[in-house]
Amino acid sequence: MTAAAVIRRWRDSPNAFVRECLKLEPDAWQDEVLEAAITNQRIALKASKGPGKSALVGMLAWWWLATRLHPKVVATSITGDNLADGLWSELSRWQNRSPFLQAAFTWTATRVFANDHKETWFASARAWPKTGDANAQADTLAGVHADAVMFLIDEAGGIPDAVVAAAEAGLANVDAEAGREARLIIAGNPTHLSGPLYRACTTERALWWVKEISGDPDDPGRAPRVSKQWAREQIQKYGRDNPWVMVNVFGKFPPRQSNILLGPDEVTAAVGRVVREVDVEASAKIMALDVARFGDDESVLVMRKGRAVYRPAAWRNLDTVQLAGQVGLMLEKHQPDACFIDTTGIGGGVYDLLRAQGHSVMAVDFGSAATEPDRFLNRRVEMWWRMAEWVKAEGALPDDGDLRAQLPGPIYSFTADGKVKLESKDDMKKRGLPSPDRADALAMTFAAPVVKRSVLAGLDGPRTKAEWDPFRGAR
Repeated sequence: MTAAAVIRRWRDSPNAFVRECLKLEPDAWQDEVLEAAITNQRIALKASKGPGKSALVGMLAWWWLATRLHPKVVATSITGDNLADGLWSELSRWQNRSPFLQAAFTWTATRVFANDHKETWFASARAWPKTGDANAQADTLAGVHADAVMFLIDEAGGIPDAVVAAAEAGLANVDAEAGREARLIIAGNPTHLSGPLYRACTTERALWWVKEISGDPDDPGRAPRVSKQWAREQIQKYGRDNPWVMVNVFGKFPPRQSNILLGPDEVTAAVGRVVREVDVEASAKIMALDVARFGDDESVLVMRKGRAVYRPAAWRNLDTVQLAGQVGLMLEKHQPDACFIDTTGIGGGVYDLLRAQGHSVMAVDFGSAATEPDRFLNRRVEMWWRMAEWVKAEGALPDDGDLRAQLPGPIYSFTADGKVKLESKDDMKKRGLPSPDRADALAMTFAAPVVKRSVLAGLDGPRTKAEWDPFRGAR
């Protein structure tokens, strides 16, 4: 069979192209998508974490480049780094498996082109401007004209509407009789309850060929590249109905109401809980200080002992020296087993002063990496998540009006790669909500596991008296 005949056969069978040119054996779900790409203009891949969706999109890009005359492929992702590290690196990897592709094409960091037709036969990596308006974002995929055009949008969960709208416009010139064809392929985790991927899977589903890719260990049609052991561990730890599990293990959109970590009723139930001193006498006493950054915010010190939270202490408009002095007095009075200090902003100065006074305190940077970086975007959302689970399960809160109002305030969402992120204080203020200083301080008591000092020393430590006694009425 001549080379031209082989390419004509590959043109009608991306499955054959992947096996014969790339020397790959696709998974069953990948084979299904490859078959769908023959005739479907719009393809949406809604996937769990790690099934190999970017690898498949890379296969489709090479199929298009190798089997069309003067084609143009335009690829984008949620960020430029994501595109470079994900889809674009897959293109390089697949090219290295094929002597034909290595001889006919050149791969660079932003462009793949046919050696004989550099200007008219190519794939281009493009990033969209996060700070631009809708017109600027739409320009990312605009101005692409050819008889064979393919738009690839990887990690599409958080892609702006304007970017996909420009790709949709590229389908306008499709005319089978005239030999003009196009494909629009979007792939991502179902992290957002709005946007192009969500609509493709729901309200606009009639326009799209949709493949739902699951890592559910009990699903016979699951993606085999997702570790069954990992999937079962996530389900066992967090539950099948947990939003993070739904997105990352099952490849399902989270329930709409789940973007609030704590509901008002859950907070009210925690305020009404009665805790006996005997229930927490073996528990560590933990303090945490959230340091105010602006004039209308509070610096808040919270103390928690096991299931019980004491009434917060709060100060306004103190400089770092004054605040360190007040907090130092509280540390001397209550002798906590651990004290965490928010050093994200000006809290670093308070932390340094307390250390200079001889206090054993630990720094916490809300924006630093989480201890579970695959699950949480940063330390702040990780602490809030743990605190929320504790409040729902067993926590006993003081009847503090400001704390009660702040706990249900911030909403959470997911990044394009399935990590949980929490609304910032600035964004909360834009919605007319108060800064969650007291709730942040409580969340910080979950920064790390703490063991009671007397347990470590093999002694019974002295008891201290707090302004608010969480055990009143429970003895």
